[in-house]
Amino acid sequence: MTKLVLHDYFRSSASFRVRIALNLKRLEYERVEISLIAGEQRSDAYLERNAQGFVPLLVADGETIIQSMAIIDWVDRAYPEPRLIPEDAMPRAVALAQAQVIASDIHPLNNLRVLKYLTRDLGLNETTKDRWIATWIAQGFEALEAMAGEGAYLGGEAPGIADCCLVPQMYNARRFEVPLDAYPRLVAIDAVCMELDAFQRAHPDAVKPA
Repeated sequence: MTKLVLHDYFRSSASFRVRIALNLKRLEYERVEISLIAGEQRSDAYLERNAQGFVPLLVADGETIIQSMAIIDWVDRAYPEPRLIPEDAMPRAVALAQAQVIASDIHPLNNLRVLKYLTRDLGLNETTKDRWIATWIAQGFEALEAMAGEGAYLGGEAPGIADCCLVPQMYNARRFEVPLDAYPRLVAIDAVCMELDAFQRAHPDAVKPA
């Protein structure tokens, strides 16, 4: 069995989605908490492993993988069951498109380094910052609501890569008090996901440092 060590931060949504994927695969892994608030991701030791200074970072038998979507793709190829990314071309494209609405279009605009830049460097107040956060979540969720199929999950009848991305973003939306009434399918899918142990054990509240 490959030794897996996940360097992450409990409240990072990119880290959250990787924890879900690892849990869905029923893989054992060691967690190393990297405090983004304390700036540990910018330490010399961490930058030697990840020149971007981001989390998550997965070490698999000494080999380093960065970027959450690349990590999930590697996990899905290394441990094919249960499948998180469909093998057939069209279902694969649909699943990745759903996932990228969050991973490429919502999350990057609302992550910690962007929010710090808005307040520290551009001088935005908290009210304006919250409007910024809500704007990009709402635009992405509007599209994703329309893209959701009829299955219990975004991934169909079983959770997939899109669900791994959705649940952390729903957590962020609630954390920043973004109204969710306009997205009943997403709310329902999130609720179904959170009934599963894999999602529960990945939740920030479950891994928060003591």
